[in-house]
Amino acid sequence: MTAKRTGGRILVDNLVAQGCDRIFHVPGESFLAVLDALHDVPAIDVVTCRQEGGVGFMACADGAMTGRPGIAFVTRGPGATNASIGVHVAMQDSQPMILFVGDVDRGMRDREGFQEIDLPAMFAPLAKWATRIEDARRIPEYVARAWAVATSGRPGPVVIALPEDMLCDAVEALDRPALAPPLQSPDFVEVDMLYDELRKAKRPVAIVGGAGWDGETGEEFARFAERIGLPVAGAFRRQDAIPNSSPAWAGNLGYGPNPKLVQRIREADLLLVVGARLGEATTDGYALITPDHPGQTLVHVHPDPNELNRVYLADLPICARPFEFAATLAADEEIELPRFDAEAAHAEWREWSTPAPRDGVALDLGQCVAAMRAAMPADTIICNGAGNFSSWWHRYWPYGPQPSQLAPTAGAMGYGVPAAVAAALRFPERAVVALAGDGDFLMNGQELATAVQHGVDLIVLLVDNAAYGTIRMHQEREYPARLSGTTLRNPDFAALARAYGGWAETVETTAQFAPALDRALARPGLRLLHLKTDIEFITPGLTVSGLRRK
Repeated sequence: MTAKRTGGRILVDNLVAQGCDRIFHVPGESFLAVLDALHDVPAIDVVTCRQEGGVGFMACADGAMTGRPGIAFVTRGPGATNASIGVHVAMQDSQPMILFVGDVDRGMRDREGFQEIDLPAMFAPLAKWATRIEDARRIPEYVARAWAVATSGRPGPVVIALPEDMLCDAVEALDRPALAPPLQSPDFVEVDMLYDELRKAKRPVAIVGGAGWDGETGEEFARFAERIGLPVAGAFRRQDAIPNSSPAWAGNLGYGPNPKLVQRIREADLLLVVGARLGEATTDGYALITPDHPGQTLVHVHPDPNELNRVYLADLPICARPFEFAATLAADEEIELPRFDAEAAHAEWREWSTPAPRDGVALDLGQCVAAMRAAMPADTIICNGAGNFSSWWHRYWPYGPQPSQLAPTAGAMGYGVPAAVAAALRFPERAVVALAGDGDFLMNGQELATAVQHGVDLIVLLVDNAAYGTIRMHQEREYPARLSGTTLRNPDFAALARAYGGWAETVETTAQFAPALDRALARPGLRLLHLKTDIEFITPGLTVSGLRRK
């Protein structure tokens, strides 16, 4: 016989059993029993946030960094709908996450009670699994299953509704221990077939990063790629898949890639895709690499069999976790394979990623990135949301080993600041930078209060061009000289950061940036540099006026 515990305590005990050490939440009366149980469990760090969107993003980012599910708690109705953006990002980014949502009492369901939503129905299209726990005795079963679902195959989010009265039930339950995920090694026949394809290839390129990728995977894959000179490109916003210092690194795909890398992809006779889904952004709308890719052999390695041949015809589909696949290739040091031209591809990336001064620009963001490269550690974690401001770092910042880039492939605004808070908590010894546009920042800028409350060290670079810049860019191209609904009137962002308890400066010229960054780096805590830029110079390679149709 086991002692009786409340459902809230059983839930917390089983989170500890599965390896949870941190949760992100906005409190709600629907899960007070969980908060009460957490009071006596110091093994779990409770991060209290200011809005459920920030909660979802922090949990998503934490899962991306650890490979374990990021854990979020919110209340029903408004809390669940606010947090849904984090679930959407976790799904599209293939990141493990579990969202627990306090629900109405079981006896009040289906009456459209206070803040009631059919949570499993709402989240079913967004998550890998959406469910509700009806019996407190089964909490250990549900938590263990959620952990496995979130981390297996293609990682992703799980959503669990928690009826308020169920959490208060005192019952006996048997906790479930954490279990290691099953190994997913490639079959030796498939590996031999890959080697045969490499022996036939003249211009192979690898595209890597995505489901189940981590720093150890990057080390192993880089070791193999460097040995045979295989050029390695990162999928969209997977630029830390291998350290960019590797002589095999060829650059990143997505928006604004190096034209020489694009040409390499077009001319490749063999594409080795590991972990990536080959989504819309990576493939430039499924045009750079078409689903049938005539004239190219596609070897697609992914941990989820449902992803293989889902969109892209794979000449050689391999269902394996990226780590086991990369480790297998790295260990086969005696296998004779041709030598390819990764060094040339890396030289092309180095040229492309070196910012040259831009004439006629008061604040040149390319030179700001160059100043950061000179002043900040190679393992700095760069976090950004959505907007053209991020393109300067995507092109010019050399990312270190994973995790050093936290950026939503789903293109969600407001991700950068919450992700940076999660990163600073997870890696307090590393430098963390949140990149945000002015429109992007005010989606979740209130999480600066969370940063200060929890005493984290992070730098915010806020790029202010007084517009929703990405939409303005599209508007200028499609409807030139007919501005509508994209301009912004902004607050004094430096003053706002000081109001939250941080240190801040405003930067308006290139010459001001490096000294301001030095002053920021010399201080602890929250630091914000408000960068006032010109909307005309919207990306490294484009001007707004140049987009207008003549």
